[in-house]
Amino acid sequence: MNDKQIVVLVSGRGTNLQALIETTQNGYIPGKISLVVSDNPQAFALERARRASIPTLVLDYDSFPHKRAYEDALLQVLEKEDPQLICLAGYMRIVGKRIIMRFRERIINIHPSLLPAFPGLEAQKQALEYGVKISGCTVHLVDEGMDTGPIILQASCPVEDEDTVESLSERILQYEHQIYPQAVKLFLEDKLNVVGRRVFIKKE
Repeated sequence: MNDKQIVVLVSGRGTNLQALIETTQNGYIPGKISLVVSDNPQAFALERARRASIPTLVLDYDSFPHKRAYEDALLQVLEKEDPQLICLAGYMRIVGKRIIMRFRERIINIHPSLLPAFPGLEAQKQALEYGVKISGCTVHLVDEGMDTGPIILQASCPVEDEDTVESLSERILQYEHQIYPQAVKLFLEDKLNVVGRRVFIKKE
């Protein structure tokens, strides 16, 4: 059993978590998901993890008196697990600075736009309203900004004239499920070299 540990933070449906589960189980990703943590007790992602016999933990954000208390609890969990990599998969909170500092360049996120365009919430809606012809998704390292960390991988897809937020989201999601496992694999195989804002993939 490979001992490279991944912790995944989730808030919602967990389709990207499912992609990571499948690609760790089939050996494509050289590691295992040791824990799935959700800030939302109703997140379906928790059920996906349980079906795969992956330990889960709920830190219900609304049960904490303030953001600092929630982050204290999350940091304590992450320090105990001490994973090689933390993946945000539909995690709807901004990661606190103390967590980012403690796990610098060990946290990655996937975002449904071609960053730096359309950061933040409702990226697909932003893309449609702006009128872009190409959209896509981005896997990036997490820093103190909102979707501003160095870019690891991107994939593009067309925006069709008849697209709605829902149809564009579903098209982008297909690419998310491809490049997120790719990025995790590259990270755990130590094939990423971060130089300033640029991430270089080491050649064989």
